[in-house]
Amino acid sequence: MIKYLSILCVTLHLNTMAANVNPRVCIIGAGIAGLTSARYLKEEGIHFNVLEATKYIGGTWRYEQRVGNDEYGLPIHTSMYKHLRTNLPKATMELHGFPIPKEYPSFPTREMFYDYIKAYAKYYDVEKYIKLLHNVMHVRRVENKWKVKYKHIPSETEYEEDYDFVIVGSGHHSKPNYPNIEGENLFKGTIIHSHDYRVPDPYKHRKVLIVGAGPSGMDISLDVAEVSKTLVHSHHSKVNFRTPFPSHYIQKPDIKKFNETGVIFVDGTFEEIDDVIYCTGYQYDYPFIHESSGLTISPHSVTPLYKYMVNINQPSMIFMGLVVRACLVVALDAQARYTTALIKGNFTLPSQKEMLNEWQHSVDVLRSNGRPLSHIHLLAEKEDQYYEELTKQSGIDRVPPVMFKIRALDTQAKLDNLYTYRNYVYTVIDNENFVRNLETESSSKKNNGTAI
Repeated sequence: MIKYLSILCVTLHLNTMAANVNPRVCIIGAGIAGLTSARYLKEEGIHFNVLEATKYIGGTWRYEQRVGNDEYGLPIHTSMYKHLRTNLPKATMELHGFPIPKEYPSFPTREMFYDYIKAYAKYYDVEKYIKLLHNVMHVRRVENKWKVKYKHIPSETEYEEDYDFVIVGSGHHSKPNYPNIEGENLFKGTIIHSHDYRVPDPYKHRKVLIVGAGPSGMDISLDVAEVSKTLVHSHHSKVNFRTPFPSHYIQKPDIKKFNETGVIFVDGTFEEIDDVIYCTGYQYDYPFIHESSGLTISPHSVTPLYKYMVNINQPSMIFMGLVVRACLVVALDAQARYTTALIKGNFTLPSQKEMLNEWQHSVDVLRSNGRPLSHIHLLAEKEDQYYEELTKQSGIDRVPPVMFKIRALDTQAKLDNLYTYRNYVYTVIDNENFVRNLETESSSKKNNGTAI
């Protein structure tokens, strides 16, 4: 009976969504997810507000020298570091209908891309819909509405409003994921997370340990290696990096334990260390979402979601940008267009049972392959198929297959050499094809998606 009532409630909810001719939408966060959602909702004449906890737009793309807490005592959300350049070519980071300036290099600097985001917000005139310094406190489901409670931070004035839809665009790259390693409390050196890494200068002539081989781990390793005496890199990645690392770069397996002056690794070796930077990723953290959402939120997953974003138990709540290993900017833009089409009523979601069955199938595939539930957000080789599914269901313009093809070749270039992969220029020819040149080359070779 309980299961029947649950399905009945969601069915009624889906019917209400389809029947809602003048919905009110709350967008949480004014990063790329929030700005793209605002643009498309505005174009369709749908009423919305954007709530942003900081006094800036652009989310994690805004560089902030400070770490820790801001002047209001709230955590600094951005993880941007000074020397960052995009790790995907600009062709795969362009928002729909808003070209990145031609004069930008193939892999723009963080300053360039942040300027691009600000120009986007100004061009589509969405800033007037954004309530800066408004922190979301609670999002609860009550009597077929979302009750959103938020606070104006400087005045501490609290508000509560009812909405028909909630778009969660606050990202998942602000709460550091720290490992739990024996003896860490004994270590006399410094330990930070990559979230608080800004510049390599403090590590000049020092023995530095980087933990983790994800994108930030590899990028920060090269940044710190420019100034450090020794760069020790601990990770268990099975990726075959062929980069010719400098002579003072030492690769090590996982850490077994710390002592006062350094680290013992699982292979029994020891290295003296001055400083440690954990590049160990981030946790999913949405403390404002009430259990009435019907979601299970853990540090490593948000479930159950349909198409990586729609809350299956309460389908008028949509999460943006939880996909991993994808052209994230392109994916965010597609998700914003899909969400707008859903809110406008251009299409109807499947039944709760159908959505759960699709999600459960994905979980079963993970388990059969011995993979953790955190991989439920992984797109990787399924990326282009995902874009095709979004278009087929919602009618939005399809993300061209060439985007996935560029990402695939760029990934290969990273494996070949992390020092040189940004030397390539990728130029889109049409929806299927692109050209890749070295910056120093005058001629180019047409590419149909195979490696050159």
